[in-house]
Amino acid sequence: EWGLDDFVLKQISQGEIPFLGRIVTEGNKIYKIITKEGLITGEVPGKAIYDAAGTDDFPAVGDWVLLDRLNGQSGNAIILKVLTRKSKLSRKVAGKRFDEQIIATNIDTIFIAMSVNNDFNIRRLERYLTIVWDSMAMPVILLTKIDLSQNIDDKMLEIEEAAPGVDIITTSAVTGEGVQQINKYLGLGKTVAFVGSSGVGKSSIINYLKGEMVMAVKELRNDDKGRHTTTHRQLVPMASGGIIIDTPGMREIQIMDVETSLDKTFTDIETLAKNCKFSNCQHQSEPGCAINEALETGILDQSRWDNYLKMKKEIDYFIRKTDKKAESEYWNKIKKRSKLIKEITSNGRKRSD
Repeated sequence: EWGLDDFVLKQISQGEIPFLGRIVTEGNKIYKIITKEGLITGEVPGKAIYDAAGTDDFPAVGDWVLLDRLNGQSGNAIILKVLTRKSKLSRKVAGKRFDEQIIATNIDTIFIAMSVNNDFNIRRLERYLTIVWDSMAMPVILLTKIDLSQNIDDKMLEIEEAAPGVDIITTSAVTGEGVQQINKYLGLGKTVAFVGSSGVGKSSIINYLKGEMVMAVKELRNDDKGRHTTTHRQLVPMASGGIIIDTPGMREIQIMDVETSLDKTFTDIETLAKNCKFSNCQHQSEPGCAINEALETGILDQSRWDNYLKMKKEIDYFIRKTDKKAESEYWNKIKKRSKLIKEITSNGRKRSD
């Protein structure tokens, strides 16, 4: 139950099973935890808080934990250990800080929900795909509210070009079309998560699958901007034995050091780059650049290339700001480049004289 699988059971002894729980919700270092005995409240001991180096050291929604008691009759349970995670969906926190925000853990499949109205945005989808690939879970694209559009085929084509090989499900919570396809990912011991912008219909889909109103629902505003219906992450058990994690809508999808996952999202660009004449091609004005040739012929979409460069720049910046060695190497490179430009400029002036 609650997504328990062999990956978890292999980490604990038979005697520890009664003290096993899973984080259902979290808030200000206080956690709601489901156990064999029911739902209890838990917290992290003071020493663990003191020793924590960052958010990754704290429990998150979806984590399996070992507790010091079976019930909450004598106060909050103490979380003694967070078991190893098989997957972790996270992003950089909004704003100028470089901390990690863990969205959910121990997920098998992540549904990236995107509606067919003005929320439809391929460039944002590429960002979602990058953090999902980085999580170690499998992505599935959930195209919602298809009852509102007549050109689904065109949108499907755009998605297929941006996410080759990724499963796509088209759904409508109004007509029920396609919703049952989600159930094949929701077997016993499986955990799935829904991510996407506010108002795209994540909660409506969950309610439809559950067969009851378990999540509050609000539609998009008149300006097609999402309203935050889900305000916190939580686990929803399904009759199949699977678990759904609903998440609040994300206005910003800021990425961290996910360079490998970026390559997986943009496999076409990585493949093209290998065909450049020079192995160190910067894809600017070099002869024999396969990227420039693909842009000129239309094989590679300019906006996709621009988004790739933007995300790669964000990753490099994040790495520099969180790795002192990388920051030092970056500035040394800038200094050498500036010195070289000055020397070239100086030599040019001397020849002119």
